[in-house]
Amino acid sequence: MTTTPAPNPTTTATTTPATTTTPTAGVTPTPHTNTTSANTTHTDTADTATNTTRTGTTGTSTTHTDTTTGASTASATGTTTATTTGATTADNTTTAATATNTATTGTGTGTAVAAGTNTAGTITPDTATATGTATGTATATATGTAGARQDTTATTSAGDLAVRHLKVAVIGAGISGLGTAINLLKAGIDDFLVFERADDIGGTWRDNTYPGCACDVQAHLYSFSFARNPDWKSTFATQNEVHTYLRDCAKRYGVEPHLRHNHELHNATWDDTHQHWNIHTTHGHYTAQILVTGTGYLSDPHTPDIPGLDTFTGTVFHSSRWRHDHDLTGRTTAVIGTGASAIQFVPAIQPHTTRLHLYQRTPPWIAAKPDKPNTPRHTWMLRHLPGYQHLRRNLNKHGREIVAFFMSRPTRTTGMKNMAAGHLKKSVPDPTLRKLLTPDYTVGCKRLLFSNTWYPAIQQPNVDIITDTITHIGPTHITTADGTRRHTDTIILATGFNATDRPIAHLIHGQHGTTLADTWNHHGMTAHRGTTIHGFPNLFMLLGPNTTLGHSSQTVMIEAQITYILAAIKTLDTHHLTSVNVHPHAQTTYNHTLQNRLKNTVWNTGGCHSWYTDNHGNNPSIWPTYTWRYRQQTHTFDLTNYQTTTHTNHTP
Repeated sequence: MTTTPAPNPTTTATTTPATTTTPTAGVTPTPHTNTTSANTTHTDTADTATNTTRTGTTGTSTTHTDTTTGASTASATGTTTATTTGATTADNTTTAATATNTATTGTGTGTAVAAGTNTAGTITPDTATATGTATGTATATATGTAGARQDTTATTSAGDLAVRHLKVAVIGAGISGLGTAINLLKAGIDDFLVFERADDIGGTWRDNTYPGCACDVQAHLYSFSFARNPDWKSTFATQNEVHTYLRDCAKRYGVEPHLRHNHELHNATWDDTHQHWNIHTTHGHYTAQILVTGTGYLSDPHTPDIPGLDTFTGTVFHSSRWRHDHDLTGRTTAVIGTGASAIQFVPAIQPHTTRLHLYQRTPPWIAAKPDKPNTPRHTWMLRHLPGYQHLRRNLNKHGREIVAFFMSRPTRTTGMKNMAAGHLKKSVPDPTLRKLLTPDYTVGCKRLLFSNTWYPAIQQPNVDIITDTITHIGPTHITTADGTRRHTDTIILATGFNATDRPIAHLIHGQHGTTLADTWNHHGMTAHRGTTIHGFPNLFMLLGPNTTLGHSSQTVMIEAQITYILAAIKTLDTHHLTSVNVHPHAQTTYNHTLQNRLKNTVWNTGGCHSWYTDNHGNNPSIWPTYTWRYRQQTHTFDLTNYQTTTHTNHTP
């Protein structure tokens, strides 16, 4: 198979990746200068400048985008009009004659789209000289919020659209996406962008801002192994601490110039002819050799299908989209769900509500949370003793592996059950209520939760625990199966996420135009090494199928996958390959082994229905054994399990 690197098969073109210059703090950025035969000079003071050059059949046209946070000043001898009012709009026309200049100065932050036409002469990124008759027209429009950028596109007179080509495109700027970006830079790869649909980074730690939100994995283990933080305030970090930590990582490792905020993915389609991904976002079209998804499985909230929910006239919101503008004081509030989010925010809101109706479908197993503040002495040791934080992290990581052994068989979970049951008995003295709060499934079948405040909160006199099924929701009330109608002002949905029907799978189209969602619907939600899927070349999915942990920290799995992806990129470059596509037999064999391991585990035979399983009873979520086994499998790239493509041939 022969591949043509040009984006348009009818036009021979060479695309040079854009370069981004970020000024050092306190240093004025170097102005760029465009010089024509009319001696036109344009000077911008900008935080970031992006130049993209494309050579087409009629010459070379260049688009230049300035993302300006601060004032932008334009001065020219030529014809230049610049108007800045929040967003920036600039129109520039240059001929060989001398013209006048009108300029205004303002501030603008946002994204930019530019189009240019060049019929004669050559324009280079920073200096342009036009000879003969040259007419160029450029329009730039900047709109959006702070930090949003759009890479420019340019059209030559032949109509050839110049789309920025990347080596790697990363979707999502949560833990997975940021970890990938940092490690790409550490590996010397800077030809990449991270597309984020929101105006900030952080993923689930940006979105989940409900009261009491915190991590249930020790902070030392939940953070990156290569970016340790000695300043955690306690054993388990709060939402704000984790979010701040991720922002710091992006800044510390130089990821920010590669971020594209407010770029929601519309679709990504594999082009088998040109051997790249066509990526369409809300702010532009890109191509990339490699596509990495870092959207995770806890990013899109699940709304339950309850009759009449859409008729409710009060306030309804999901816990991951918390309405901080909605005061619960004096209200009757209904909470639907008793999972990991509810056990954190219910204790926080209970004192403020007049009445709290807690609708419990299945009670969770809950153990005491061994959380305590870090002392000044402990913080000093973390900061100043070489290897101490590394030791603490590894002790926690390896110590948690024993839990995987317990969960490999329901009969091995007796100790864990006794621990959780003891916490329940100690916290709830009323035997009738205690029975209502005791799960009827094996501990670990659903995620074991940790809280010291849940049981005290739900025993308060203003809390009603309702176990009857909700049959209907009306404009002002909720009706349960026993016929009881309860007046409600506010409904909070603590109903989890779409973990086994991932929205991004509907946006990714493989070799034959089939979406990833359709592929999984027909063949099951599977992936090789939890990362690659047959029919989707050069697609690498972080936290893909069967990478969820029920016993340890997801950062361990994420870092293992990033190692695998970097090894794959190195293999592509070393062997001069354009793409790798996992053999269907390798993917099937890998997942057959996984499902055999899952068969007798607590996750499959523990007597519960959890978000780990899909509607067909399959478990496409859990990694069923020790994390060291997964790290061992992903330490190198197993090229023999892949079909490969070069510019001149295809290996089956």
